[in-house]
Amino acid sequence: MFSPLGLFNHTPCPEYPHCSLTPCLFSHDRLTERHNDGVTQRKTSVAHPLVEEEETDGLDGPRKRRRVRGDAQDHHLAEKATNSTFGASSSPLSSQADTESATKALKKQLHELPRTASRTISPPPLRGGAKAPTTKVVSTPDTSQARTPVLQPNVNGLGSPFATRKAPLPKVKVPEESLNPRMLLNPPASHAIRLRLLTMLHEQMTRLNDEVKKSDDASKGPLTLSDSELITQALDEEFQFARGSFAVYQNVITSRIMVLKKMKLTIWEEERLRKIAERLPKATPKGPSSPRPIVTDMTPAEEIAFVPRLAAQQEGLNKHGYVTTIPTETELETARKGVESAQGWEQCDRCSTRFQVFPGRREEDGALTSGGTCTYHWAKPRRPDMVKGENKSRDLKYACCDETLGVSPGCTKADSHVFKTSDPKRLALVMPFETTPVSNRNDIPGAVCFDCEMGYSTLGMELVRLTATTWPDGKEVLDVLVRPLGEVLDLNSRFSGVWPEDYANAVPYDQASQQQQVTADDGTTRLRIVDSPFKARELLFKLLRLETPLIGHALENDLNAARILHPTIVDTALLFPHHRGLPLRFGLKMLMKKHLGRDIQMGGDKGHDSKEDARAAGDLVRLRVGEMWRKMRGEGWTKGDGEFYPPLPSGPAVASSTVVW
Repeated sequence: MFSPLGLFNHTPCPEYPHCSLTPCLFSHDRLTERHNDGVTQRKTSVAHPLVEEEETDGLDGPRKRRRVRGDAQDHHLAEKATNSTFGASSSPLSSQADTESATKALKKQLHELPRTASRTISPPPLRGGAKAPTTKVVSTPDTSQARTPVLQPNVNGLGSPFATRKAPLPKVKVPEESLNPRMLLNPPASHAIRLRLLTMLHEQMTRLNDEVKKSDDASKGPLTLSDSELITQALDEEFQFARGSFAVYQNVITSRIMVLKKMKLTIWEEERLRKIAERLPKATPKGPSSPRPIVTDMTPAEEIAFVPRLAAQQEGLNKHGYVTTIPTETELETARKGVESAQGWEQCDRCSTRFQVFPGRREEDGALTSGGTCTYHWAKPRRPDMVKGENKSRDLKYACCDETLGVSPGCTKADSHVFKTSDPKRLALVMPFETTPVSNRNDIPGAVCFDCEMGYSTLGMELVRLTATTWPDGKEVLDVLVRPLGEVLDLNSRFSGVWPEDYANAVPYDQASQQQQVTADDGTTRLRIVDSPFKARELLFKLLRLETPLIGHALENDLNAARILHPTIVDTALLFPHHRGLPLRFGLKMLMKKHLGRDIQMGGDKGHDSKEDARAAGDLVRLRVGEMWRKMRGEGWTKGDGEFYPPLPSGPAVASSTVVW
């Protein structure tokens, strides 16, 4: 045997009063029995007269004691109860009556909740400044449970989307899926292991959902999930774990299953509330974010005189898609023979499928292309940011549907395949390149912002809209739709913003009335249309000289679409270069948000607006002009009468003639 250490001195002996051990490890003096009609009663401790042990049927009940008050009346009641219990009164009947009355009075005092137990409990603050739900203490009318307050979460205070919402909650269309793990290019575990873990996850969600269904509270109806929704939620969670870190997949999903297994119903309801809140439309901001002002410290004439300094050097641009020289006849003949030998076979620009093009339509059935429908992802794949602690980079995912690269053929379908060529020789076969002609007109703007929209035809990617505005004021001087030379396969409306309705409602171009807007019956502006890209290029040439700065973003695409060679280009993709260099470049939308705090191209599926893009590129150039001028002014440059003067050289002798830039 081991020597007693007194560890069980305060634990009642389980064999009391029939314990036969002389040196018993347990306590024998905690309870005193009074056998009156077979009822066992407990006495009140003399050392703590205001505390009464909780009455339980066995010895495993709660043992904690709580002091409620300490006033004189309570001391008097306790003393009276104690004296009565130990026979302080001479009469047995009066002693028993005094004992019962004192016990009742003491119980009444003990069962009253103190002020600190009835006030609102403040939960600990959440991270990120979020407001935590308040918790109320609800006292039950049953006196047997009065000393154990019930904590009930305030669901409405949590921000319930259906407590005060008048409009019905938006319905989510859930696809019919089976309880089978979704496909991954590099799964973290075998299919059998993933299926077993997914089944366990679904079982726990179903159990909690069934408990919500059993609730009598009608306001919790939106919290319940259908069978399809339960399967989809389980698949979503398992898929999220599976495409995370491979090393800890089984650990994190097993932990999630155990959390659901031990989860209380109130916590599950809070999770459902948060998921419902994510589906609700976001509150519209009070007003658009104020864009950053553009300060150049120059007049418009001085800005026009300064902007040629930002023109790109022509050397080396041909390596990045810019056409700087017109293809020769020998090069054109070589390209022509290649096209003839290909017999119309091209590679789809969207799904990379080989297909055949029939300009002028195929005779037997009138088809323009072969290969049937085109299934593709309209957004480019991007690599998600790595989570801290991961050693392996994540798989590329498409921004359009968040699908892993290589898992599915696409999320969008089109009627036909399309192709695009960027070879200058093949482009020149469709429409020859031309250099900006010499012009002596006096009504030409000092600088022009320029943007084009392109669509797919049987001849490749062609010009469908051309827009030009003056710089720096952004006044519209040209905005026309263009009929392509080939048969239209796809207008690329998601990006070009040009739809078949625009062609149907367009009016013929008239230079005399080009500044007058024509409004359709539905209130939209009807664009003017020209018959071919040749006419559109001719109209643009009337606004340019060789030395006129032509401003835009990623101008190689616009210039190649219009088949223009211009020596003075100001490209924002070159003014704001990517940190890894060409051919990588930042998008116009990102540059506007980063540098000017403006949101552009917010039309979604409606596509881009070439007029908006042209003006946005002009504003970015004005921003760079202001930054460069402030730097030059710090170096000593001055301006006056539209001229810019470099700093005077230091030394005793200064040349009489002043250098003007």
